[in-house]
Amino acid sequence: MQKILSNGNWIKSNNPTGSFHAYNPATREKLDEREFPNSSWEEIESLIENGHAAAQDLLDVSPNALADFLETYAAKIEAATDTLAEIANQETGLPVTPRLAGVEIPRTVNQIRQAAASARSGDWSQPTIDTATNIRSMHGALGGPVVVFGPNNFPFAYNGIAGGDFASAIAAGNPVIAKAHPAHPYTTQLLAELAQEAVAQHDLPSATVQLFYNTENENGLKLVAHQKVAAVGFTGSRPGGLALKSAADQAGTPIFLEMSSVNPVFVLPGSLQERGAEIATELHGSCTLGAGQFCTKPGLIVVEKGAESDAFIEAMTESFTSTPAGVLLTSGGETAVSSAVEQLSAAGAKVLAGGKLSDTAHYGYEPTLLSVGADTFLENSEQLQSEAFGAVCLIVIARSEDQILQIASQLEGNLTGSIFSANDGSEDSFYTKLAKTLRTKVGRLLNDKVPTGVAVCASMNHGGPYPATGHPVFTAVGFPASIIRFSALHSYDNVRHDRLPLAIRDKNPSGSLTRLIDGERTTKDV
Repeated sequence: MQKILSNGNWIKSNNPTGSFHAYNPATREKLDEREFPNSSWEEIESLIENGHAAAQDLLDVSPNALADFLETYAAKIEAATDTLAEIANQETGLPVTPRLAGVEIPRTVNQIRQAAASARSGDWSQPTIDTATNIRSMHGALGGPVVVFGPNNFPFAYNGIAGGDFASAIAAGNPVIAKAHPAHPYTTQLLAELAQEAVAQHDLPSATVQLFYNTENENGLKLVAHQKVAAVGFTGSRPGGLALKSAADQAGTPIFLEMSSVNPVFVLPGSLQERGAEIATELHGSCTLGAGQFCTKPGLIVVEKGAESDAFIEAMTESFTSTPAGVLLTSGGETAVSSAVEQLSAAGAKVLAGGKLSDTAHYGYEPTLLSVGADTFLENSEQLQSEAFGAVCLIVIARSEDQILQIASQLEGNLTGSIFSANDGSEDSFYTKLAKTLRTKVGRLLNDKVPTGVAVCASMNHGGPYPATGHPVFTAVGFPASIIRFSALHSYDNVRHDRLPLAIRDKNPSGSLTRLIDGERTTKDV
């Protein structure tokens, strides 16, 4: 039985309720060599108490020390790339190259280093000094542990103990209690071992990072509602996220969720006339990438009826029909995708390609393309916006520009929204109308570009309105913005200068407001 990480020690689980094994989705075989425990409530409560004590100690740890830890951890992950990628491949079926070793692990290392740079510079804390009132403020640590739930589709970049939520919480000075995803528990354990080595190397509180693998659903709800848990980060399904949100909201625990998105793509007639075949190729590739298991996968495409859209749909149908089924991450993925396709069909969508489980040695579902008329979509928009976490895409065929605008107005909140339009400017007027509606429905608005691919940069918003996330000011990617989620705004009114945090001790001209932005001090008149 594998051990959990509690207060700096790898300890044997005491849970009598059972254990689990990971599976290799590429072969459907159970990985018997390692057994992982389902933690009891007593065990989880101990992690909370440890994390709360560590949070108090971290208040005395300098930002430079946190940055040093993150940079050391990033280097350790980088050095262990080959081993980590091999184990993750066994547990997820994702290819070692280029996906794991060449793309995801470097991205993970990069974002941890960006979090370290932000911790060191203090840009995320937004120090503000108003000398006219002698009131000063800055963002600071929450004073308790942050619980992070990672998803199944990114064993590194969104992992509970290595991903963006983890790095953001640590950069803000909070300890993390990570829950491994049962789809890749040993990958997560190896990451936790590296993280704990870095904790010890920099003499941080021993419970700065802790790990458990799984627990009963009831315990998960109790965990996020515990009075000593400061905040929660979650990436996963809408049902799971909403259950946690309900428990956290009742307890007053801040919870940041990334849950569901169909990422609508509007392909205007002018763009199809100019480059329809190219757009079809791009969208097909984006939808089927990684067997469609990306939260930014384009799942809803809107076109206007015409000869160009007919040719576009025909090209998409041929591409989906000829594409073999990719590897789904879990057996539950087959069930979930099957259910989603059935719901879309029941709501009036017609299957053009795929629509059934694949006859393969791996977990899989045939790449599936569906279509529906705009009238039917507008009558059943809620059901026809159901996310299918796989290579599934619904094309909505509108009769007019007005109907396209109606479709946009009925969209739920999404992570992304894309508009392909003519390059010659002939559709600019309609684009302005459409973008005005779409802008409030999505976190990231794209032009002439597929939504898969999330750059880790300060200007990125990997978030969006509900139900894509639980809050419209949310981003899971991009520093310093993603760090601010796991912070509190601390205000100091007439506090003696030598008692202030160093970041807000500077004296400024009377009547001015000073903020630390991008590591440089800029002064603006009030």
